[in-house]
Parts: sequence; C-alpha cells; structure tokens
Amino acid sequence: MNKRKLIFAVLLMAVFVFNIKAQDSKTVIIDQVVAVVGKNIIKLSDIENNYAQLRVQMGYDNAFNNRCTILESLLMQKLLLHKGAIDSVEVPEQYVDAEVERQLKMRLKYFGSKENMEREAGQKYDEIKESYKKVMSEYFLAQQVENGVVENVKITPREVTEYFNSIPVDSLPIIEAEYEVSEIVISPKVNTAERERVRLELNKLRERILKGDKFSTLATLYSEDPGTAKKGGELGFFTRGEMVGEFEAAAFALKPGEVSPVIETKYGFHIIQLIERRGNMLNARHILLSAKATPNDLVAAHARLDSVVNEVKNGKLSFEDAARNFSDSHTKIEGGVVTNPQTGNNRFSAEMLKQVFVGLNIERMSEGEISGIISSKNEMNQDVYKVVRLTRVIESHKANLVDDYDKIYTIALQNAKNEKLSDWAAKMIKNTYIKISDDYKDCNFNLNWLKK
Repeated sequence: MNKRKLIFAVLLMAVFVFNIKAQDSKTVIIDQVVAVVGKNIIKLSDIENNYAQLRVQMGYDNAFNNRCTILESLLMQKLLLHKGAIDSVEVPEQYVDAEVERQLKMRLKYFGSKENMEREAGQKYDEIKESYKKVMSEYFLAQQVENGVVENVKITPREVTEYFNSIPVDSLPIIEAEYEVSEIVISPKVNTAERERVRLELNKLRERILKGDKFSTLATLYSEDPGTAKKGGELGFFTRGEMVGEFEAAAFALKPGEVSPVIETKYGFHIIQLIERRGNMLNARHILLSAKATPNDLVAAHARLDSVVNEVKNGKLSFEDAARNFSDSHTKIEGGVVTNPQTGNNRFSAEMLKQVFVGLNIERMSEGEISGIISSKNEMNQDVYKVVRLTRVIESHKANLVDDYDKIYTIALQNAKNEKLSDWAAKMIKNTYIKISDDYKDCNFNLNWLKK
C-alpha cells in the first residue's frame, strides 16, 4: 500500500483520536491551519490525529518525517477535492451513507456500546456520525477524481516483466503460503408453515399501513433489515440493476405513496413503499421479515450435507459434481471453486480462510482432504452448513513471475497509476493556490508543493 493510500485508510480511524487526545491526555494543542489548497484547508489536528493513529498501527517514531509524509498525503487529497469542485463531481449520497453505517458498526463492535463510544470520543453519537460522513464524502470524492485521472492507465506483459526485473533479487518479497479451496454449501429448507406464518405477519403490517399507520414507524419497529430499520426502512435512491430482480420489479411498478403486496426474495419477505421517483431512479422504503429455520430444519440440512460428503468419499460422486448438483452457493457453477473477492483469483492466505470459514484450520489439512461440516452464515445472515476441500497448496516462496504474476501485475499497474497521478498533480500544483506553514518548509516532499 502506498503512503497516500495508507493515510486515506487511517483518516477513517482518525475520527476516533478524539479532539487530539495525544499521548498525554493533559496536553492541550491549539488547532491552527497548516496548509491551504484552493479553498480546502488542512489543520494541525488533521496531521496530529493521523500521526497518533499511525504510531498505534505501525509504531512510527520519526516524528517530523512522518508528519511530512502525512501532510503530503493530505495535500494530495485536498488537490483532488479541489479538482472535484472545479469539475462539479458528485458522489451518490447512498454510497457515503452505506459506508458510514459499515464503519460505525465496526466501531460499535469495538467499543461495545454507543455509550462507550460517546464517552471515549467526547462527542454524541450523531456528532461522531457527522464526522464520519464528512471524512467519507471527501474520501469518495477524491477517489472518484483520482479514478478519472488514472482510468486509462494500462500495462503490457512486457512492462510487468521489466518491472519485476528492476527489483533487486535480495529485495524480492517472500510470499506466504496460499491455498485454493472448493466448497459445498447446504441451506436448511425452511418449512412451509413457518414461511406462511411470516407472510401472514407481514400482510397484517401491510393492512395496518393501508388503514393509516405510518410505514416508517412500523419499519423501525419490525423490519429485520439492520441497515434501513433505523431510517424507517428508507433505502435511498437506486436504479435498475442495483436490487434483486423480484424487489426491483415490484418497486418500479409502484406509484409514490403506494404499498406493494408481499413479495419474496432470497433475503426474505418484503413490503415496499415508493417515496419518490426521479427519472430512472427511485427512493423507497421497505419492511423485511425472514422465515427462520427450525431446529428440525437444521438437523435435516446437516444430514443432507453429510450424505453428499459420504457419496464423494465413497467415490460415487466427484466433489465438483456434488457441488454442481447439491450446493446452495453461487460457487456451484464452478464446481464449488471459491474465488477470493479481494484479488479475483482462487488463492487465499490461511488467515483469510479462517475469516471466510470460521473454525477451519487449513494449515492442518492435506491436498484433496475434505473438512468436517462447518456451521456458518450466508450473505443473508442465514444459517448454513459447509464443507471445504483443500484443492492445492502453494508453499511459501520468494516472489517469481510464474507463481505470482497476478500480484506483480497489480503492483506494477499501481506503480504506473501512481506515476500518472504524480504527473497530473505536478501540473495542477502550478495552477492552484497553495499555502503551507513555515513549520513544514523543510519537508522533503515528493512533489513541489512549496513551489520553490
């Protein structure tokens, strides 16, 4: 990760350094403007918050040089924001809101409660949320501008090879062991009585709304969608292709204020109310209720998976065919092969597999071995059962073009994008108002921010 990307990531956590609680809570730092880029300012607190977080994360102790690195990262961000303002770039609010919710959930899990978070921050929850929203809005806007600058950067296989050959042999990184795996996933079949019970319950809520109860109030009280319930079920604006098909068809058929019949998607049962239509975009709210598997449903699913695994182990069925014929995961199309969402290839580190398959110790398995049955959750947070087969082990080794081409390609491409971004920034700096405090005039910046 390059340094500027690192600071962007740290910016999300820096909200929680809380009014510069520095290393000595008795220390009081008077905030001041350190730099100006166009109409965007960088304050001393921005630098100090990030520096405190970097010290926690990485143990940095070279105070001046690392503060200079942080400042240059912030200068680049403000330059991107300046360009975004010139070009009237806008970031869809729902993207920002979704990421803010995700980040706050992580922080709530860390602190244990809103009260603990507020006490540590010295702020109310809504104030913390607004701080996050500002940071995320600027982050997404800067990213959007950056993507526009580097979107056409491409590299050839020859350039990848040249980049790799430019790395001194003794500087080549050691690649940790990686694993390729396949899975079979069995979901409990929720019994008909439970499904009808949930459908009837949701129909009763619909009747209450049609008789005058507020949809948003009932959504807050009863909806099982944690991302929207607190907002009265409101989803924010979306276009065709963003929702699952059944939901989208029902929503786009509504008139403003109208409430849909009960519909079923893979997430459960919904009723939808259209709030507003803007061209091809809708804003709607929904109430989600899901049918729950009973203990008997779970036992039946476990037994079904156990039977499938025995067929594979007895040689009556290949693992690939078993996945295609019986698995309830989208991976069935590829015979159960699991793709790493971060890289797009099929390789995982042991640590990542422990996160994807909780309880799996891949390092103790042999190639071709099938794990025991794992109790897990699917993307809809529903109970499922899984088995994992270790298909291939790529042992720890020094990076090379044969085994690690994808990784080297990614690094080489990012290097080319960084060069393009630096060239763009150098030109922007010449025509942008930039003022930096004399306290940082001795920084050894990569770009000519001081316009010497």
